[in-house]
Amino acid sequence: MSSPTESPTEFDVRQALRQVIDPDLHKDIVTLGFVTRVAIDGGKVAVTINLTTPACPVKEQLKEQARGFIAALPGVQTVDVEMTAVAPPKQEKASLPGIRHVIAISSGKGGVGKSTVSVNLACALAQTGAKVGLLDCDVYGPDIPMMMGIQGAPEQIAREGGVKLLPKERYGIKTMSIGYLIPPDQAAIWRGPMVHKLMQQFLSDVEWGELDYLLVDMPPGTGDAQLSLANLVPVTGAVLVTTPQSVSSFDVGKAINMFREVKIDVIGIVENMSGMVIAGRVEGAPAGATVQLDLGRKHEVLQLDGQGRFETTVEIFGQGGAANLCQRFELKNLGSIPLHPDVLMGGDDGAPIVIASPQSIPAKCLQEIAGRVAQRVAIKSFGELPVLQ
Repeated sequence: MSSPTESPTEFDVRQALRQVIDPDLHKDIVTLGFVTRVAIDGGKVAVTINLTTPACPVKEQLKEQARGFIAALPGVQTVDVEMTAVAPPKQEKASLPGIRHVIAISSGKGGVGKSTVSVNLACALAQTGAKVGLLDCDVYGPDIPMMMGIQGAPEQIAREGGVKLLPKERYGIKTMSIGYLIPPDQAAIWRGPMVHKLMQQFLSDVEWGELDYLLVDMPPGTGDAQLSLANLVPVTGAVLVTTPQSVSSFDVGKAINMFREVKIDVIGIVENMSGMVIAGRVEGAPAGATVQLDLGRKHEVLQLDGQGRFETTVEIFGQGGAANLCQRFELKNLGSIPLHPDVLMGGDDGAPIVIASPQSIPAKCLQEIAGRVAQRVAIKSFGELPVLQ
């Protein structure tokens, strides 16, 4: 009669988990310190794997690999893999206690949808379980209150050393904006020193609490606000928003050089308004019939299907702007967002599209971009930390 198989040891489990390689950091999860708990009760094995961010796009892949390698060990009957996430802090001494990463969302020019990208990235990151804040530093055009559907002045609370402002919250995101403090139709006619002082107050006199990410919606261009942010706090990196057209990508090139001059890494580029899907149906048209679209300088002939339907993507603002920038400056293309009426309506109604219509094509694009931002931040953070072998 054969003796029962012995239970695996913690050493056995950790050795098995060394076969799970993080595809971004190119090291195994044991060496990276991701395995924070191993519990063994006879043939029952439970482990906890702590990732760099709740938004990790390969979370399920790592979980299933870990489960498979543990289950293959002799004596294992059941496997429970718990996935947790705490974003790693920056190496520098932070000026903002409790905030792990400050990410600037910027652009070379106005009108490219930077604030739309900001609010949707914040919502997409929050949907993953991350603690997110959104700071509106576009003092000349504060759109965050309208896009988030928030009104009214923020509450104040007495704290040791003075009075703090409490961020206004919606969709699980803490927000602050000059738009909460001035009437909607009043313009902020401020010089550089006033902008610097306001940003300093919003960063230090707002009770942000614990945040994985603080997204900062910057004014367009390369002015005082960008320089102030670089001087005030350690910034993990910047996400730059462009459209496909040449004039937008030309101005973003200036912004890239500006961020590099002030020693802020550019995480990557997002191309907004990247083509528009046009679909329709010609009533009573036979299969194989065609329809001609007049698209400015060019014409497109489309063949109808059996129900008389047609569909095409129109590059209203040209194409390739972000791709060309990424190639020229050796940066990461974080993704493209198609032009869609629901994105515009969501901003006007205070319901970002990743909240109002999470299964739509633009929302899925934004969710994927948020995952790539979190991924790039994690890679950068681990590149700055020593790894114990």
